[in-house]
Amino acid sequence: MEAFIHGILLAFGLILPLGAQNIFVFNQGALQPNFFKALPVIIMASVCDTILITLAVLGVSMIVFSFSWLQTIVFGIGFIFLIYMGWTIWKSKPSKEEEVRKKLSAKRQMTFALSVSLLNPHAILDTVGVIGTNSISYTGVNKLAFALACIIVSWLWFFSLAIAGRILGKVDTSGKLIMMLNKLSAVIIWVVAIYIGREFTDSLF
Repeated sequence: MEAFIHGILLAFGLILPLGAQNIFVFNQGALQPNFFKALPVIIMASVCDTILITLAVLGVSMIVFSFSWLQTIVFGIGFIFLIYMGWTIWKSKPSKEEEVRKKLSAKRQMTFALSVSLLNPHAILDTVGVIGTNSISYTGVNKLAFALACIIVSWLWFFSLAIAGRILGKVDTSGKLIMMLNKLSAVIIWVVAIYIGREFTDSLF
């Protein structure tokens, strides 16, 4: 039980901050015509987190990231991707809902969700560095309970985000509130990108 509660608190603390993955799930909840249409992005984001958490707890990801050249590649790709992601969100116009829905089919939703989950070095390093490190203190059933708690929080969080987005989408019929949120989200993503860029240059020099 102690390991399970530890996993819940730790996972919730890591997943709570507004990032590219959270923003995308929230926006799809707001923009899709119904909740069912947002399921592809929810499931893909949750599955990606499940994979990352599992690899972190098993120690596989920590071994991989022990190679400095691999960290440099991840930081470089992540920096470019976050800049692009921030620009995409900044330029998005929720008032053109039909255009957005048409572009983001289930396949495109899943592809984009895969990108924001696995090309975001900040999220990856949080999973590897924090969840992976904390799991070391547990073995056997306790480690399993810790991992399950982190995974459950992840799934519940993404479903909740999409539901919250759906509620906001219904209330904000003009799209102005969502547009303001997008601007704020883009700025936050760019701030994270600057941080990742600093880590990238540090890894080079």
